[in-house]
Amino acid sequence: MAQPLDTTRYRALPGSRFSLRRHPPDDLPPGMNRARARTLLEAQTARLRLLQETLYAQNEWSLLLVLQGMDAAGKDSLIEHVFSGVNPQGCEVHAFKIPSDEELDHDFLWRTTLRLPRRGHIGIFNRSYYEEVIVVRVHPDLLERQRLPAAVATDPDIWQGRCEDITAYERHLVRNGTVVRKIFLHLSPEEQRRRMLDRLNEPEKRWKFSAGDIEERRLWPRYQNAYQSAIRATSTDDAPWYVVPADRKWWARAVVATIIVEALSGLDLAFPTVAPHETRELERIRQALERNEI
Repeated sequence: MAQPLDTTRYRALPGSRFSLRRHPPDDLPPGMNRARARTLLEAQTARLRLLQETLYAQNEWSLLLVLQGMDAAGKDSLIEHVFSGVNPQGCEVHAFKIPSDEELDHDFLWRTTLRLPRRGHIGIFNRSYYEEVIVVRVHPDLLERQRLPAAVATDPDIWQGRCEDITAYERHLVRNGTVVRKIFLHLSPEEQRRRMLDRLNEPEKRWKFSAGDIEERRLWPRYQNAYQSAIRATSTDDAPWYVVPADRKWWARAVVATIIVEALSGLDLAFPTVAPHETRELERIRQALERNEI
């Protein structure tokens, strides 16, 4: 039997003086090991499969999962393992790269709004609108590409304002039936170094490596400050952030699977019922099929 997991230890509580230092990237509960984590992951992916089927059939709620993290934090492989058993018809993954010219001609929430999950679906954002208060904050020259009015681009409170916009945006989503869960895969610089070396040492992984990743790595402290500020400003009861230790991929996957299952289990999910007159008609058809009459 899978060992129970208290996910509240990873949650960034609203209104707190959130600090990444209180969330070690290598955190592991007492007694947890790879085998137990695998058992937990298997149990949760089985539950997720049924929950997603019910979510899809009911067609009322949707789930948005936001994944953020430094390069090599394990976002891609996490999606592969956690969602390996769900029906592809009800799950979409969107990876947000450098904005296009068309996207830059709109507000910063426009391009992700177009990719929000429909009712009954699970949507996964591999990076998201949070890049606008993380990457752009670390590289403020990127604001020039957004063709903002000068008064907006030079506003000293622009990051606070964007976080307020994001919070309001997520509140709007929740009020309209989209469950929002946000995951920061918290990686240590030493583990990132090892994973980057793996990519360079293994020919089949080299395509994942970019020289620009090293330039971003040199800005590690700035990125950590940007993530900390964004999480502190936007973690709410309705759309919480979870800081998941990512130094062990096998543990991060089990934690995220549990968070998703908890979110869906909290909904009033049920398969649609059939009206009495429809039940009688279905029974008539069933009997006719058994008698090979139709």
